[in-house]
Amino acid sequence: MSTPASAHLSRTSAHGVDHPSSHRKNLVHGFCISLATTIAEPSTVLPLIVHHFSSSHILVGLFASLLRGGAVVVQMFAAFYSQSLPRVMPYQRIVYLVRFLSWFGIGLALYIFGDDWPVASLWALGIGLFLFSFSAGFGSIYYREILGKIFSHRFLGKTMAQRQFLAAFGAVLSGAVAGWVLQHFEPPASYAWLFMVSSGFLVVAYLVFLTVDEPVKRNVAAREDSFGLFLRHCAEILRDDRALRQQIVVITLSYSYLLAMPFIILQANQTIALSGWLIGGYVSVQMMGAMAGNVVWGQLASRGRNRAVVTLSFSVMIAAFLLVWKSQSALSYGFVFFLLGAGMDGMRLVANNLIIIIAPEAKRPVYIALQFNITSLGLFFAIPGGLILSNFGYDVLYLCTLGALLTGLLCARRLQDHR
Repeated sequence: MSTPASAHLSRTSAHGVDHPSSHRKNLVHGFCISLATTIAEPSTVLPLIVHHFSSSHILVGLFASLLRGGAVVVQMFAAFYSQSLPRVMPYQRIVYLVRFLSWFGIGLALYIFGDDWPVASLWALGIGLFLFSFSAGFGSIYYREILGKIFSHRFLGKTMAQRQFLAAFGAVLSGAVAGWVLQHFEPPASYAWLFMVSSGFLVVAYLVFLTVDEPVKRNVAAREDSFGLFLRHCAEILRDDRALRQQIVVITLSYSYLLAMPFIILQANQTIALSGWLIGGYVSVQMMGAMAGNVVWGQLASRGRNRAVVTLSFSVMIAAFLLVWKSQSALSYGFVFFLLGAGMDGMRLVANNLIIIIAPEAKRPVYIALQFNITSLGLFFAIPGGLILSNFGYDVLYLCTLGALLTGLLCARRLQDHR
């Protein structure tokens, strides 16, 4: 007997939507990207790489923001051009090439410069992370535009939850590999090999997704005569669409965990003896939390209960920071990373789902860019977090983080589910 989900899949597949092949490729794409990029996870490995070359907490926050936030610079510009494109996959090929070269280039530069030229190593790391994230400004617009074409609203929640589950599993494996490399090779050579080897998995991810059959978009928006006029139209959309404004506020506040998260591993390094295995283990534990969370998030999202996903995700992250405040053991830090992994993936799922659901087809790239460009300000929260830590210490940092997350939880109660 077929399940309702399988029946829905068979009905829509014939029309090019929710096709099993597209679903499988989306899953493989997420798994391989996670397997590759988790080696520089901003809450664990990346702070230690930066800290190897510099003792500045502010610099740690800056580099964590570079990996997550470089896309802010170009997302609106990408939306301006892509709104009138019937197909975006050809442009995605260019994005993937730039991302591979920048990621592999980081590893190559760290291997060449290493401890002999620490300033050059930091510059290479920063430039590589920025290019990797910068190109994602285009890639994220194109990727979500393709998702909006090939998946229905209800099935989107299912495929993205399964993708995030497999991505978390890939990250668990990546954490194990990172732990082995960090345990058996001396830094910074160990960091260099992690980047260079993992770039091979990026190649697999990109080649798989590029084979997705992207439908031609018939309902396209005419491109404005100038970028300035486009920005004025965007301001009008933001002014008139209350649901979009509410989502932007909630998602921006959901990034409040970044005020403190990059510094948890540094606190742990002061409190307990961190071995390479333990560092890699925390990466894996965080991703196990994401896997466990996605089992719940997928069920809720497939029923249209996105608001429940948001409120539960905020609650889980609040619990994590209450726990880390007085953590003194390796086990307690493990619970912290587990909870944060679950909460982060819940917010990521909703951010992807809701914007595709509420956006009109013709203006989908514009809506995506508006939400992700404005909320990307939250990706830089690690910078003020570093300033707070340097001037006031961990207690004040965690108190500020909890206050911001509680504010986000209250705002999330006003979101609509759009079932």
